Amino acid sequence: MCGFAGILTPAGESPDPGTLQRMGSVLLHRGPDDGGFAVLGPCGLVHRRLSVIDLSTQGRQPMSNEDGTVWMAYNGQVYNHLELRRSFDLDGRGHSFRSKTDTEVLVHLYEELGEGMLPLLDGMFALAIWDARESRLLLARDRFGIKPLFYCRKGGQLAFASEIKSLLELDGMEREPEPEALFHYLSMDYIPGGLTAFRGISELRPGHVVSTRDPSSVNPTPFTGPEPAIDPTITAGEAVERAGSLLAAAVKRQLVSDVPVGVMLSGGMDSSALAALMSDSGAGAGFHSFSLRFSDPSFDESRYAEMVAFRLGTSHHVIDVEPGVVADLLPVHMSFIDEPYADGSAIPTFLLAREAKNHVAVLLSGEGGDEFFGGYDTHAAMKIRKAYRRVPAFIRKGLIRPLAHSLPVSHRKLSFDFKVRRFTEGAELDVPGSHFHWRVVLTEDAKRSVFAGGEGYPPTDSFFRQVYDGASGDDLARILKIDSSFHLPDDLMIKNDRMTMAHSIEARVPFTDLELVAFLASVPSAVKLPGLRKKHLLREAMRGRLPEAVLRKKKVGLEMPYSSWMRRELRSVVEEELGGPALGGCPLLEPSGVRSLWEDHLAMRADNGRALWGLLNYMIWHRLYISSSGYRANLRIGDPVADVRI
Repeated sequence: MCGFAGILTPAGESPDPGTLQRMGSVLLHRGPDDGGFAVLGPCGLVHRRLSVIDLSTQGRQPMSNEDGTVWMAYNGQVYNHLELRRSFDLDGRGHSFRSKTDTEVLVHLYEELGEGMLPLLDGMFALAIWDARESRLLLARDRFGIKPLFYCRKGGQLAFASEIKSLLELDGMEREPEPEALFHYLSMDYIPGGLTAFRGISELRPGHVVSTRDPSSVNPTPFTGPEPAIDPTITAGEAVERAGSLLAAAVKRQLVSDVPVGVMLSGGMDSSALAALMSDSGAGAGFHSFSLRFSDPSFDESRYAEMVAFRLGTSHHVIDVEPGVVADLLPVHMSFIDEPYADGSAIPTFLLAREAKNHVAVLLSGEGGDEFFGGYDTHAAMKIRKAYRRVPAFIRKGLIRPLAHSLPVSHRKLSFDFKVRRFTEGAELDVPGSHFHWRVVLTEDAKRSVFAGGEGYPPTDSFFRQVYDGASGDDLARILKIDSSFHLPDDLMIKNDRMTMAHSIEARVPFTDLELVAFLASVPSAVKLPGLRKKHLLREAMRGRLPEAVLRKKKVGLEMPYSSWMRRELRSVVEEELGGPALGGCPLLEPSGVRSLWEDHLAMRADNGRALWGLLNYMIWHRLYISSSGYRANLRIGDPVADVRI
């Protein structure tokens, strides 16, 4: 796993080597093992390498073909690179290999197929290719957004990088917040789509490619094909057997490494399945597993993780997550994310990766299991909604909904009162509207009370509606497509990438295996989600391999008890960041609305924890990136890297 950056200038100009070096220096955490840069006419590339396959200097990047006409800077791991090397007979076609890296396979595969190689790549990647033969730059990102890639146009140049902080190193780069990004962030606690928190900086969407000769022309286009059609002949037994075997094969492929591999073991179904399959694949006696522990039992799954670790015989590590440590890490973790981001699993993942770095360099992680197997409560709620709406409207709205809102407020994880209120409100909407409402942090009306950034932005649920309307299949298939289009890349993968790379660890996600995902997309919804049994296929595939208690347990999900912490242990932190003087320096927020949310939360009139956590993280981001350059104090800044031109 690595990090890279680069610049494309107008014809007749060349990028400044000093600027490239600065852009690379702030990515040291992504690649502490090696680095290189090259100025290739109008294109410049800089790279930081984390060595995982072929630890020798032969894997140094940017990497070129034999005659230096094709160069690539690459961040990722393509697990089928050896199959691609064989199937396209790259050796027989005269390509010479000096390393065992997947990087070199991709360089030569590009020579043969051009951007036509992209749909064939099974793995995670963001890449930049300079083709001197065509004077063309190619930028691409894997279809699930596992690896990041950002770009901006500045002074007639096109700049791109694995992290936004590299782009902030450009001469004269003005750091201005993007109001529309905050508008949508307040609804989701992450920024959806190609927007970023910085005006003028965009994110390349998953599964998209940019091919250009002109730095002023950036037109991302998708390289993925249509979704597989649902196969109504697939039986439950076939689906269980096939899904289990494909996941097992994916885990085995992703264990290939020249450095130690461990597993994030939460105690939930996804990570437990990976640990069991890792054990079956011969990962080695006592491979390392890592879990998190919370004092609040409604948030804690550590006993299930320990149960799995004991059964498999792993070398297990438990990391306690305490509010004091979380308070200290708020500005630190934000310095590696670069944008407002309020997933409560981010800091715990940061802590886990920090401990894991003492033992391994690669971690398997369970992201994608819910999106492809159907594991969220909202997936089951969609089915309940159909039955609920058969109840006469005057009963639903006049009796049930008022009763739901009369329940006492709890700040426990996914409390009964929270779920009942959310369900009865969302069930009155259409399918994409209800799915959005069950996930929303602040509704359109509520966020207007705290947002002072202007008008005219589309409602945030339009992101969901656009995907729903463009997807094929039944309601469950369309909802899963929404989740894999936004929640997976824009929330889960951000946390997974930034928090592990902060400690120079590569996180691999077997649930995104292309063959597995394609098969699951073809499974009928009635087989995938029979009744209300979430993740049915995975549970059945793992029967006999995992403790029965793990197979039966309800989904908890990694999250912190910040709702209760903010009323006690973190209260001073919240009041300092969301108090009057601090808010006065952030003109996009309305202080009176923020204070109202805070007062209702303290008085237990509402659980505004998610919204307040989002606002807290936004204020910290604003202080670190807009009001100052405070984020730099939390980074390791790298030394200049070598010129690798041939």
